[in-house]
Amino acid sequence: MSVFGKLFGGKKGDKPQTTGEAIQNLRETEEMLMERQDFLQKKIVSEMVVARKNAKTNKRMALDALKKKKCYDKSLQQIDGALVTIEQHREALEGANTNTDNKAVLQTMKCAVDALKNAHKGMDVDKLFDEFDEDELKAELNELEMEGDMEEQKKLEAELLDIGVADQLPETPRLEPAVAEA
Repeated sequence: MSVFGKLFGGKKGDKPQTTGEAIQNLRETEEMLMERQDFLQKKIVSEMVVARKNAKTNKRMALDALKKKKCYDKSLQQIDGALVTIEQHREALEGANTNTDNKAVLQTMKCAVDALKNAHKGMDVDKLFDEFDEDELKAELNELEMEGDMEEQKKLEAELLDIGVADQLPETPRLEPAVAEA
């Protein structure tokens, strides 16, 4: 049975989980979500590199990279919310594990799970890419272009300023210049 099947109640004929099993399942889910979080953060960095690299040369690719970055950002926010919820549930279960009233805790958990299912009912992955404002993405692309221009200008200035110092200066003239006769 999958982690989610164990966590959210498997088959109807199965015996209910113990509090310890539920806590373990929540920890496993937390670990899985943290790994996904790390993965998404790396993907965000990767897409920003692509966007910066293509900001001037391939605007379409840069815009696509920014769209993907926004999608990853949104997924990361959802994972953050889920992690907070799972941590709260785990802490509640750990506290309840010391109590004898496990039935009330499990009922609370079931209510929380039902609320989560209800909250995620309207989510559609296909709509994520439609939610990005093209003007906002183009503005961000323009900022990346300007960053690139500034970096190029700084490099050019550094090259111009690094002309070196002459080892010897020319000698000063020792004779008076001749006066032109009129």
